[in-house]
Amino acid sequence: MTKIGIVGAGAAAAAATYVLEETLPDATVTVLEKSGGVCGRAATRRRDDIVYDYGANYVKDDDERVTDLLTTTLGTDGLVDITDPVWTFDRDGDVSEGRDADEHKWTYRAGLTQIAKRLFARTDADVHRRTRVERLIRDAGGDENSDEAAGWRLEDADGEEWGPFDTLLLNPPAPQTADLLRSAEWDADELRETLVDAISGVPYRTIWTAVLHYPFELEHPYYALVNTDKEHEVGWIAREECKPGHVPDGESLLIVQANHEWSVQHYDDPPEDNCAALARIAADVLDDERLTDPDWTDHQGWRYALPEDGVPTGPLRSAEAEGLYCLGDWVAGEGRLHAALRSGLEVGERIALER
Repeated sequence: MTKIGIVGAGAAAAAATYVLEETLPDATVTVLEKSGGVCGRAATRRRDDIVYDYGANYVKDDDERVTDLLTTTLGTDGLVDITDPVWTFDRDGDVSEGRDADEHKWTYRAGLTQIAKRLFARTDADVHRRTRVERLIRDAGGDENSDEAAGWRLEDADGEEWGPFDTLLLNPPAPQTADLLRSAEWDADELRETLVDAISGVPYRTIWTAVLHYPFELEHPYYALVNTDKEHEVGWIAREECKPGHVPDGESLLIVQANHEWSVQHYDDPPEDNCAALARIAADVLDDERLTDPDWTDHQGWRYALPEDGVPTGPLRSAEAEGLYCLGDWVAGEGRLHAALRSGLEVGERIALER
């Protein structure tokens, strides 16, 4: 029996788990997730009769395998396509018509987190939420005359130990993965240091998100606005009511994501102040003074929101020889949900081939 441990229950981890259960029938998979949910930044919340994706906004059809996963493997029940286009605005807040190039923008009536929920549901994996892994331990195994095998153990914040695992997958953002490896008990100092250096070099954008609700409808020809020159205080404004099943008729919900510089500067400010500031900015861009006064708000800070580059593959492949695999959008080198899913599919397949 192959025992597999996974740290983090993001989209990549869910995709990898699905592949492993399909290709390694004797495998057992244990997933440890620090939060109360799954699917990482593809996160969904509910309030009243409203569903909203407050991290990743949708998944694109830029990858044929991911498209097949969503539309065939998982089925289309509840899957919806955002048909309204994405327009642009510049540093001065001037809005221009954009181009969607006929691409799909998929989510679910119940929200993007359905991707991981549905993938995990198709497996027998044990997913343990609110379990923060704080230490990795690599057991070297005994000599050729010993029955003691090499493997990985995990220790959580409560001191509980998990494992040993034959194979370990790490799905947290690159900085958090680097921290785990930096403090790991692993008798391979040179490899570990090379791996930590490579992963630590992945740059990230921080994003502070405001969710703004209004008891009236907005009339615009677009689903969202994206700042193309990255010189505006806000990088993204999306209308959640454009997603079928998310917002009741007669209401509006804006997802306003600040740019990196603004988010870093205001990350620890009082949330009510940040929401008020971003509401004023959104009102200015959309040229609607009513938007300065939402009737309720929500928020989320994403310190490690989007990787802006990838990681050298050499150190990652060397670690795989030790049964350690990294996966996620930062491994794919593209901060997109479809890239994270593709990374998980590819890692799962590599493990299956090597077994």
